[in-house]
Amino acid sequence: MDRGNGWDDSAEAWIADMGEEGDFSRRHVLDAPMLARIRGRGFRNALDVGCGEGRFCRMLAAEGIAATGIDPTQKLIETARSRDDKGSYVQARAEALPLPDAGFDLVVSYLTLIDIDDIRAAIAEMVRVLRPGGSLLVANLNSFSTAGGWKGDPGSGYLIDNYLDERAEWVSWRGILIRNWHRPFHAYMQPLLEHGLRLVHFDEPAPQGGDPRQAARYRRAPYLHVMEWVRG
Repeated sequence: MDRGNGWDDSAEAWIADMGEEGDFSRRHVLDAPMLARIRGRGFRNALDVGCGEGRFCRMLAAEGIAATGIDPTQKLIETARSRDDKGSYVQARAEALPLPDAGFDLVVSYLTLIDIDDIRAAIAEMVRVLRPGGSLLVANLNSFSTAGGWKGDPGSGYLIDNYLDERAEWVSWRGILIRNWHRPFHAYMQPLLEHGLRLVHFDEPAPQGGDPRQAARYRRAPYLHVMEWVRG
């Protein structure tokens, strides 16, 4: 049976798991540094690629930024619309954005690059819809984390293997079963550089607050990073 990438079947469980506030990695690791790159910058509008149930679009709107959300999963888009009747949400794939050239001051990819099959096509589309001087803000799983896992108990150490082999793998938690991509870091960096984008910010943020037991895993292994690229 063809499960696709798993998102259609997992949408309900994902919505329940995220709730209104998101999971630990979003609330306690990524939200603060992502918003820090947005606030006070004068962004008028933004595109959230892979917006899911619209959580970060609502956060952008709270910052006074007109947000458009794109996601290929119908149930997620329907939920985003139901939670934000003033927002703009479009069911579409990152590899073929139904949007005009240079239409956005800010394009956001918040933990979505790992879900996209054709990463080069998606990055090309993100750059196409970004105005000159605009920013592409990326939060992603570190390639070290997608190439490995805890060896036994999390206190025993983190094992990285087959790092250079690009591959799609099924991951499962709390009723969610989706296909994620492991790619070595150069598989992301090279297409971004090839489009002439300029890297202006890179961070591997530490967890802030939350359950110390959950925070420990984000301190012991290189899980997440944030990058900002500017279109020339």
